[in-house]
Amino acid sequence: MKRKHNLVLVTLVGAAMTLSACGSDDGGDTGSGSEGGGGSEAAGKIGVILPDTESSVRWESADRPALEAAFEEAGVEYDIQNAEGDAERMTQIADTMIGDGVTVLAIVNLDSESGAAIQEKAASQGVATIDYDRLTLGGSAEYYVSFDNTVVGELQGQGLADCLGDKKANIVYLNGSPTDNNATLFAEGAHSVLDEIENYTVVGEQAVPDWDNEEAATIFQQLYTAADGKVDGVLAANDGLGGAAISILEGNGQAGKVPVTGQDATVEGLQNVLAGTQCMTVYKSATQEAQALADVAIALANGEDAETTGTTVDSSDDSEVPSILLEPQSITKDNVGDVIEDGGQKAEDVCVGEFADLCAEAGIS
Repeated sequence: MKRKHNLVLVTLVGAAMTLSACGSDDGGDTGSGSEGGGGSEAAGKIGVILPDTESSVRWESADRPALEAAFEEAGVEYDIQNAEGDAERMTQIADTMIGDGVTVLAIVNLDSESGAAIQEKAASQGVATIDYDRLTLGGSAEYYVSFDNTVVGELQGQGLADCLGDKKANIVYLNGSPTDNNATLFAEGAHSVLDEIENYTVVGEQAVPDWDNEEAATIFQQLYTAADGKVDGVLAANDGLGGAAISILEGNGQAGKVPVTGQDATVEGLQNVLAGTQCMTVYKSATQEAQALADVAIALANGEDAETTGTTVDSSDDSEVPSILLEPQSITKDNVGDVIEDGGQKAEDVCVGEFADLCAEAGIS
């Protein structure tokens, strides 16, 4: 069952809102809004709400500049703001954006309940919505733009298996936020690989609320203690959680001896991979994802259908959401340079201090 959308109503009401909207926008009280140049090819205005600055540095260091560049290149008016981990703040930002005349609204939800409420409000005002990076369960987004998150988990599981080999091993899972559907998919993907290996035993598994790295360190310390320190591998859902686990392993003299996974190919994550304290990370090109979002948003603003790669099932009601799902890439010490070459990170940020020699050994300059 595919979701039914009122695209004609959205287009007509959105066009009317555009005609009545002011020609400039200060981004609200947060001061974080941005605006594209003149000569827009699209008829409307696009709003994007990023989730926070704590779960991953990617949102501000990678996604925001990539989105800005994509919208600027397209000559479309836009407003990008960050909810700073506050669902109420995200709702307020959405209300302000709708009032300021956005015709397309993309969100990275903090939880499906608040995300769905935002999308319902937007639809009532004739504003089309897009789920960016995270699917809003029970929502009403016209499209979903993300990477294939089950594949992300599969890459993490395979990466950990490659680092552990065939030996008997005790594994701890440090999963992402329970309110993030992506975290569920990451874990499912990882389990689909690791559960098939009979020599591996899960000795601890817990989700980390709001992807909080400090809380992740506390949780991992508890799991590590409960396992009497007999932990041979850590399936950490992203680089931040991986870094938290590594900090505890360092305190126990086990950093570099216990493989740890990650995701996002952050500066810290890549440095940990080069140093050998992290076994792998998963790279998801912010430029590629941002461009995909821009393409969908501009199509909607113009009242057109976007090109998709398939559909994603919303597990809350089994509806199918038209989707653009991109392919992630596994990154180990052998191909850290791929991230640099693709523009995901800068060599001067990764290859500093003690990491300069490690970069040189990896052929990164």
